[in-house]
Amino acid sequence: MDIIMIRHGESEDNIQRIFSRDDTRLTEKGIEQIKKTKELINKFSYDKVYYSPLKRTVETLENLGLIGTEDIRIREINFGIFTGKTFEEISEIYPDETKSWLDDTQSYIIPEGESLLDVYNRVREFLDEVSQYKENILLVTHDCVIRLALSWIFDNPDYFFKFKVDNGSINIISIEDGFKYIKKIN
Repeated sequence: MDIIMIRHGESEDNIQRIFSRDDTRLTEKGIEQIKKTKELINKFSYDKVYYSPLKRTVETLENLGLIGTEDIRIREINFGIFTGKTFEEISEIYPDETKSWLDDTQSYIIPEGESLLDVYNRVREFLDEVSQYKENILLVTHDCVIRLALSWIFDNPDYFFKFKVDNGSINIISIEDGFKYIKKIN
């Protein structure tokens, strides 16, 4: 089976380099990226589509001309008090929290948000569940989720920072005879 993952197109928050808000929208460039992605996904076979409930992924789904099932487990990390701010802003406004986060990027729970490990656990739960279906599936989701899904191949979230996932990209994990492997990135 293949798990085909599409990252949403470029968003307004991507341009501003801020920790994303739930309601950020796609830019014109983001819509163009997804139009190109739409041409490419016609080459793939899949039986089910899942998407994150956030605005940018819903817009991506619509621009792909797809209908799917919403699943909160594949939503972006909740940045809590960092949401809507740049790294420079959080460093100035929340210096202690920023230091704690940088000292323990996996386990530190951002106040009013979640940790990377929290996200990994919900993504892992989702992937463990859908990998039992044996059917190809397509996900419309986020950078963090895709990088954690790629880390799931190794059963280890430590690989998170080893991947870069472009806006509008197609990334594929394959599962064959009980073995997981990365088939395509970007």
